[in-house]
Amino acid sequence: MNNLKHFSKLKRFQQLLLTTLLGDIPTIFGGVKLRNLLYRTIFSRIGSSVYIQDGVEFISTDAIEIGNGVYILKGVRIDGKGHENNRIHLENGVIIERNVLIGALNNTSIHIGQDTFIGPSVCISGPGNIKIGKHCLIADHTAMYANNHNFADPTEPIKYQGITCKGIVIEDDCWLGHGVKVLDGVTIGRGSVIGAGAVVTKDIPPFSVAVGVPARVIKKREGKEFAQSTELPMSS
Repeated sequence: MNNLKHFSKLKRFQQLLLTTLLGDIPTIFGGVKLRNLLYRTIFSRIGSSVYIQDGVEFISTDAIEIGNGVYILKGVRIDGKGHENNRIHLENGVIIERNVLIGALNNTSIHIGQDTFIGPSVCISGPGNIKIGKHCLIADHTAMYANNHNFADPTEPIKYQGITCKGIVIEDDCWLGHGVKVLDGVTIGRGSVIGAGAVVTKDIPPFSVAVGVPARVIKKREGKEFAQSTELPMSS
């Protein structure tokens, strides 16, 4: 047991050392190439042609898997700490724009599918599993929270009443507009479009267009109207 703890501390020290030394080296001084080469020793996996800009923060890199051709830009924080079962997987061709926060926290899997774009200042937060499909567009300032706080007992502080985690699924080829909020337990069906500023509290069927707070389906993408409104507040 002591040997295992010693190995774990040594591994964390190696991760911290490499990410601290290499994380802020600018591209002009070969930072991208150095990170691509040396981060392989501390990550679960890093594919080929990966672009990690300077100023990206990684925590618990052994829980993070990065596919081929992934772009991660300045200010991103990807945090896999909190549980030995935590996993964060970015598939081939994923683009993570500036200042995105991805955090697993506790016994959580976060999976972002092939060729998906994550816009600036998006928050993808466990605990609770989150799966984003292939070819999705997630606009800036979108947030996904795969948990809820219990608050039934008014005599006890909410922070001590625990949480529930059902998880979030966003299927392939979805577009979430600026500032969308997706709450725990929601599945957004394949090919759906969610209007800017919507708060998604319930499942959205495939190929739907949904807007509002809470989000409601106003039409299907093939053109069948569910409401009189046809103006969608969208932003990429």
